[in-house]
Amino acid sequence: MRSLINRFYPIVDSAKQFEILGQLSVPMAQLRIKNHKDDAQLRLEVEQAVQYSKKYNILLIFNDFWQIAMECGVDFIHLGQEDLQTADIKALRARHIRIGVSTHDHAELENALSIDPDYVALGPIYPTTSKVMRFGPQGLDRIREWKAKIGKKPLVAIGGLNLERAVACLQAGADSVSVISNILTEGQIDKESVKLWLKTTQQIAK
Repeated sequence: MRSLINRFYPIVDSAKQFEILGQLSVPMAQLRIKNHKDDAQLRLEVEQAVQYSKKYNILLIFNDFWQIAMECGVDFIHLGQEDLQTADIKALRARHIRIGVSTHDHAELENALSIDPDYVALGPIYPTTSKVMRFGPQGLDRIREWKAKIGKKPLVAIGGLNLERAVACLQAGADSVSVISNILTEGQIDKESVKLWLKTTQQIAK
């Protein structure tokens, strides 16, 4: 079985973008679809992404919508703190679906660890424009603190990352770095940028 998470963890918002990452031999990626017309459209996107994940051997992590994840055969889901309160964790575990959880402060970390997640995400590490955040930048010291608290459990750093900042996060103790806007050009996957992220992050010693 592949390693649980890869150093490079891109996030995309469509099955087509997910396919492109697969074609570029990216080991894992998250599908996060926030703006969808209805559940039928969302389900179709997820089903297509599942097919691409099998075709290109790329680990699919689906954001939120845990019921649809179960229906479509997704085997890894990412939950925010609000989703964590409503998701049926026992049902997800019964299906052997792995779970990653977002955290932003100590209370959220404690809440995440209470379900024994498969990874913990911390963010935003730096200021970000990808989404409106209630929390300020966490910084590299918080990465070191979080890693000391969670031990061998994988830690994902996210928020405001460019390649230089991502390297700093990995050197500070993050196991993986998650990126959205830095691999996009006018809303399209920048293939050369993805290749550079892959090459650079894999060179950072664990």
